[in-house]
Amino acid sequence: VASGAGFVEDLDESFKENRKDDIWLVDFYAPWCGHCKKLEPVWNEVGLEMRNMGSPVKVGKMDATSFSSIASEFGVRGYPTIKLLKGDLAYNYRGPRTKDDIIEFANRVAGPLIRPLPSQHMFEHVQKRHRVLFVYVGGESPLKEKYIEVASELIVYTYFFSASEDVLPEYVTLPELPAVMVFKDGTYFVYDEYEDGDLSSWINRERFQGYLHVDGFTLYELGDTGKLVAIAVIDDKNSSVEHTRLKSIIQEVAREYRDHFHRDFQFGHMDGNDYINSLLMDDLTIPTIVVLNTSNQQYFLPDRHIESTEDMVQFINNILDGTAEAQGGDGLLQRIKRIIYDAKSTIVSVFKSSPLLGCFLFGLPLGVISIMCYGICTADTEGEVFEHEGAKKESGDRELTDEGSEEEQEEEKNGKYTELSDGELKQKDIMEKKKD
Repeated sequence: VASGAGFVEDLDESFKENRKDDIWLVDFYAPWCGHCKKLEPVWNEVGLEMRNMGSPVKVGKMDATSFSSIASEFGVRGYPTIKLLKGDLAYNYRGPRTKDDIIEFANRVAGPLIRPLPSQHMFEHVQKRHRVLFVYVGGESPLKEKYIEVASELIVYTYFFSASEDVLPEYVTLPELPAVMVFKDGTYFVYDEYEDGDLSSWINRERFQGYLHVDGFTLYELGDTGKLVAIAVIDDKNSSVEHTRLKSIIQEVAREYRDHFHRDFQFGHMDGNDYINSLLMDDLTIPTIVVLNTSNQQYFLPDRHIESTEDMVQFINNILDGTAEAQGGDGLLQRIKRIIYDAKSTIVSVFKSSPLLGCFLFGLPLGVISIMCYGICTADTEGEVFEHEGAKKESGDRELTDEGSEEEQEEEKNGKYTELSDGELKQKDIMEKKKD
């Protein structure tokens, strides 16, 4: 892995001008991103493996925080973002971050859009390698042009091939040519424009097998198909009758009722209920069956126990005709519930993984808030005491001022009396002098 780092180029601003002469597989990362650090050793392995294979694809990495303008031009919105740059086109990688999956993506997208199958032997070889195989049969036509256009869009998900009619297996019969076919689930299906609608939508729906082992990533990918996802939530390690029975019911419905439900439903099973519980914000008891609408986050639970294939078919028909009760959704109340649930889950996970860290992260802010509240309340109480004492003092001053005024008034009266007595004495003296 360490030596693999030598085959991953650190890219800078000159990459923008020099990249068009080559095909590049680039990891746009941020130095502080934990997921980016986790991807780094895998990315070094990818660089080493691509060099050993003699692949024309060059592997590089770019610090998207240092060269943010270039990252923005390529549409980088999060970290890490993996893109294959081929001429003027940029293809996003959205698969699992493993060495084999990333290399398979790079080889698929870097190669030709439509890969020819010149012989029956080559056809059989490719069919063994691919669980889902799209093939165009026929010569030049508007359908082929559309097929090439769709391939340029969906090459990030699957391979596209072309073949002549004599290369196809003997059991294949075509009503007309040209035709687009998909081989999967041990059989084949022919695209019908009138029944299946747009070719791009049809290929997007058919790029999965009829029955899948569903995990979080697969469920995310199924969201692009617009289908409802019917899942048997079981424990793969539990071999009891109930667990195996529900899984068999889902498999049988997917196989026997394909013509009825394949346009609207994807079938599969999920191991364990941890992911589904976080998705539904509920604790589902396993084994059980749930139908998810990934477009609006609604889900359906059967109102009675699923005992047979007929019960499952009835449940699906109730969903299609609108009589089954939908739960969840993406409304305002559900969003608030999601925020609360995510916050609660985060706190619980932190305390479970590291109680001391949890106490520090959540105890410190609570302590600071408590001290602030105590300080505010104490300040208000002291303010009220000071105001009360000030009012008392002002009242006392007023009383003292009033008393002083009475004394002054008394003195003024006495003064007046004294002045009048002196005046009378003076007047008396004057009168006596006149008399004299």
